[in-house]
Parts: sequence; structure tokens; C-alpha cells
Amino acid sequence: MAVDKVEVRSKAKASMYAEPVLGAMTALKAVTIAAAFSALSACDSSVPLQAGADDHGFSSPTEITQQAQTLVAKSLPSDELSDFAQAERGLVARASSLKITGAKGDIAWNQDAYDFVTGDAPTSVNPSLWRQAKLNGQHGLYKVAEGIHQLRGFDLANLTLIDSDNGWILVDPLTTEDTAKAAMKFAREHLGNKPVKAVIFTHSHVDHFGGVEGAVTTEERVDLQVIAPEGFMEEAVSENIMAGVAMQRRATFMYGRNLPVSPRGHVDTGLGKEPAKSGSVSILEPTQLVSKTGQTLMVDGVEIEFQFTPGSEAPAEFTFYLPKQKAFCGAELVSRNMHNVYTLRGAKVRNALGWSNFIDEAIDLYGDRADIYFASHHWPIWGQDELVDFLKGQRDTYKFVHDQTLRMANNGYTPTEIAEQLELPESLLNSFANRGYYGTVSHNVKAVYQWYFGWYDANPANLNPHTPEQSGQRYVEFMGGADEVLNKAQRSFDEGDYRWVAQVLNHLVFAQPNHKQAKALLANTYDQLGYQAESGPWRDVYLSAAYELRHGAPEFGVDLSDAVGLIKEVPTYMFFDSMAASLDAAKAEDENYVVNIHMTDSDEQFVLWVENSVLHHKLKKAASEDASVSIKITRELFVGLITGQTKVTELLSSDDLTVTGSKLDLLGFFSLFEPKVANFNIITP
Repeated sequence: MAVDKVEVRSKAKASMYAEPVLGAMTALKAVTIAAAFSALSACDSSVPLQAGADDHGFSSPTEITQQAQTLVAKSLPSDELSDFAQAERGLVARASSLKITGAKGDIAWNQDAYDFVTGDAPTSVNPSLWRQAKLNGQHGLYKVAEGIHQLRGFDLANLTLIDSDNGWILVDPLTTEDTAKAAMKFAREHLGNKPVKAVIFTHSHVDHFGGVEGAVTTEERVDLQVIAPEGFMEEAVSENIMAGVAMQRRATFMYGRNLPVSPRGHVDTGLGKEPAKSGSVSILEPTQLVSKTGQTLMVDGVEIEFQFTPGSEAPAEFTFYLPKQKAFCGAELVSRNMHNVYTLRGAKVRNALGWSNFIDEAIDLYGDRADIYFASHHWPIWGQDELVDFLKGQRDTYKFVHDQTLRMANNGYTPTEIAEQLELPESLLNSFANRGYYGTVSHNVKAVYQWYFGWYDANPANLNPHTPEQSGQRYVEFMGGADEVLNKAQRSFDEGDYRWVAQVLNHLVFAQPNHKQAKALLANTYDQLGYQAESGPWRDVYLSAAYELRHGAPEFGVDLSDAVGLIKEVPTYMFFDSMAASLDAAKAEDENYVVNIHMTDSDEQFVLWVENSVLHHKLKKAASEDASVSIKITRELFVGLITGQTKVTELLSSDDLTVTGSKLDLLGFFSLFEPKVANFNIITP
């Protein structure tokens, strides 16, 4: 298959992802006072390739995969061309080329890389996902209604501009400063040079606030009104702060960050093309918080009515209604696909029933008043009847998954068994907006089960299993050895039983990670599973696994240098929470360090101590007399350590650091913390 256009995304950048608030704050690598992440040895890249493989090693779609794609195409509801018409409605301008160069000279965004997504689906892409990818590829500046414009295709999310008395109200200013700046420049070229008077952050995920300092000027920030849901700052800077490194690494699979953009690689996330590739992220503290449904604000002459929806798609979120235009902004409470009740990058499970209830509340609040729907992703809907039908479908999709999962769980079915059997009813499946382009019934079922019952399915065999390496060795021995496993797996592959082949060969690869033939066949298997996936993240997960089996884990991990604008807003105590999660318990046994840390510029005095192999910290009015060492450091210098901009050697000679007491104890204390491994293996031991 010819590849019209291929773009290989940088391995070195893993800066931002759609939902994690920043993997940035992730790991806080400097709390370990270790400047670099540990590197893992790469997998043997000399894995034999199948005939017909492309330049990146991806194999050809098998005949069975091609037949599966044909069946999918035949099973899809009749193609609603109204989606394409709505996605193009109101087009004001479209750039002939949309490639955004970042401040550092790298490519921050490249919509052009997706130019191959036209015509009929290639056999390497699920036809349903291909349709969604074409819709998500329609980009430009659009007029939604009089006084409402959207910039789509400049990042994963949409940037919305609402005319106000004296300028613009911006809604969700994208992921990075580079993409937001480019979007605003394009808007001003076609709509005039209006000042920004207010910014609305609909929720606490980074693709909806990270570009704010690129969207507004220094002068505009002086009197800028910043509106966000209650809990926004806490959630925006703390979500996953302690689990960030692992979450970032997992997100490279969910979003296919290291995949080529091609018919056999990454084509779409379902929610949009992809998060911005790189660039600085920032945040502004809200000047006005929304804390209840029905709260109304007058924002530079524009009346806005809010619906408070915490704990739905994001921990802090709201939707809003514009009475003048009779327009409802659904934020990310609703979107043109099934969303994630649990996201594959790893995050707290969401409440599917609560989510459904909020959508039902939106119908009651706005269903007979709104003529237009627009949101943080995808394209709008015009017409009250169409809008209400859409909201009902979204509401019932989440409630169906919730209710039926509980029904089957109460009849003794395990999450895997429920996921295997449950399908949306035709009435929901016949709407493309409810299909699993991003979330899926399969993994959302498991999320609902987890919400109520946790990870354990009640089968004692799953209570205390062996590790993957230990299990793999035993399975391979039980199956008659590696050669026998591989022969049987090849027969199952030829029969198209790819899910089984993946299960079996995963054991062999974990038992013998240098077995080239096993890795090659497993990679080919993941190719086929990826090609057939309707969900963008499922496709990227499978293909990322195939890519890393052939090429090894990425050389680099999380880069915190782009996160200064966000990390500087992190409450200090969160730094120490993250330190506690980095303590090597074995090293800390029998240690009883007590350390005073005074942040001089924020005038905060903390006492840190190790007890029972646990790090504790408390904010104190005065230094502890029990401490053997005390340091005074500026918070700015501490942020420099976190982002790797300041090295330990520079720290010790800095005028912004003062050490009183035993420097040996200080070094001993910091030696207890292990560095995070940001590029750990996932599909091999």
C-alpha cells in the first residue's frame, strides 16, 4: 500500500496529552535531586519483518483483516452526510497549509500530515474510524452563530471566540502557547484585531487551558476576567501529579505519540487529530469561580448561564448557555463520540451514572431554549430537535453501559465477561455520535465495574497471580516450550484469532524477551488488531506496541522544561507529596532524618521527616529544633530543579540556597529518593 504522506513524531517530546493535566508535574524528577532519568536498554531492533511491511515495519493487512473491514463498512448506519455539512457550515477561512512551528523551532502542530485521509478507507484502517478521521480533519475558522466563532484543527480541542462589548471572550485556549498563538493570529487576520477581555476554562484538562499565555497578551492580562469551575486550579495542577511519569508513558501508547502519521500508523484519536506535539503550557488563576448550576454572570456585556458538572468528564467542569444566541456549549460533557469512563492512559474512574444525569439535567435546562450546540471538540449542531436527540443519545449511552454492567455483575458476570457480551442497542449504535471512536463499550464496562467493585473480580485465581515474567515462563513450559507455542500461535494467526495470539505470545515474550520470531509475530498480530480497531486510542495502543516490539522503547522520557508556566502554580505541599511517592523504602529503613525547608520567596516553612520508611511533611510556623539540617531556598529555584533547568551542582553554589547544619545529612536524606524511569518498557519485561 502506498503511503502518500508520512510524518514521524519526535520520540524526544512527550510534553502534553489530552486529558492528563500535565504529565509535567509528573514525577517531579528533581525532588529526587537527580538530574536525569534512568535509561532502559532498548529492545533488539533486529526483529524479522514480514514481506510487504512499510518503512516502519508495519505489516500488510491480512486477508482476514480486509474481510473484517468490509463487514464493518456494511454494518455501519447509512452515512449521514449532514455531519460533513455541519462540520463545514459557517467556514470563514481555511489556511492552505496548517503547520505550526514552535518557539524552539520544532513542529508544534502539523495538520498537513493528515492530508492522506481522503476517499475510501484503506484496508489498514477501520472504515468507521476513517469516517471520523475525515470529519476531524476539516479545519479552519468557522462562524457558529452571530457573535460566536470557532477555530478547529489547530490542536486537539477547539478554541471558541465569543464577541463581547469591548472585544472577545475566549473559551478553552488549547494545549500549548504555540498552537494558541497561531490560532489567535489566524482569527485576527479574518475577524479584526479585537482585544481579549475574558477567558473561560470549561474544565481542568490541559488541552483546554495550557495555551492561555499564547492566546492573550501581557497587556490583556492586566484586567482579564478568568472564569473556571470551582476546584479548577486544584485539579489542573494536581491531577495525577504523583502518578504522572507512568501516566505519560502510558499516554504515548494511547495517543500514538511515536507512531508515523500514515495509513498504517496514527490517523486520529477519535476526539480530534492529536494533542499538540510540543510547546510550553501555562495557566492563569481564575478571577471568578462557578460553583453551582444556574449561576449567571455578565461578562463584558455578555450574559452567560452556567451548569456545574463536577466529576463528569473532568473533576472540575461546567457547561454554559448563551441566551442571546440560544446556544449551548457542552464543554466535554458531550461530544461526537462515546467518551472514556476510564481513560487508557490511566486516571481516576469517572462516574458514568452521574455523567448521564448531568446530560439529562442539561436537556431539562436548555432543551427547549437552545437552537445551537457547540463544544470543546468536534463540530456544532443546529436545530432544537436535532440537538435534543443528540443529547438524549449521549445521556442514554452512558446510562446503558452503567445499568447493564451492574445488571450483569449482579448476576455473577466478571468485567471481562460483561465486556465481551455487552453491545449498544441499535437505537444508539445507529448514531455515529455514540460510537466508540475514543472510549469503547468494552473498557467503559470495566470502568463501571471498577467504580463499584474495584480490580478484583472475586475469582480467587485472580487474587494473587504470578507476575507477567513468572507467569510467562510457566505458561511456555506448560505449552511445550517456545517452539511449540510459536507454531501454534502461527496457526491461530493464520486463522485470524488475533486476540488469542496476542494473549499467548505475550506470555512467550515476557518469558523470553529476546525471542525474535515471537516478537515479530506478536508485532504483526498487534498490527492487525490495530487496523481493525474502531477506537482511535485502541488503534494507537496496538500499533504503538507493534512499533516498540520492532524498534524498542523511546530513548527519552518526560521533558519538564515546557512546564514551568504550570508547575510554578503548584502548591508547595504537592512537591513533597510527590517526594514521598519517590522514597526508596528499603534505603529508608531505620533512617530518621529531619529536615527544615524554608521557601524564602513564598515565606513557607516546612518540616520533612522520615519515619517507618515513610516521608512526612508539615507546614510549620517555625523550624523544627529536631532537624539536623535546614535549608533556605527560593521556590523559583526549586521549580528549576523540578524542570531540570537547574543542576545539583548549580544548586549548591547558588546564592538562593542556604544550608545550615549537616550537609552530609542533607545528602543522605536526598539519597533516599529514587529517580523516576520515564521510558520504561511496557510490552516487554
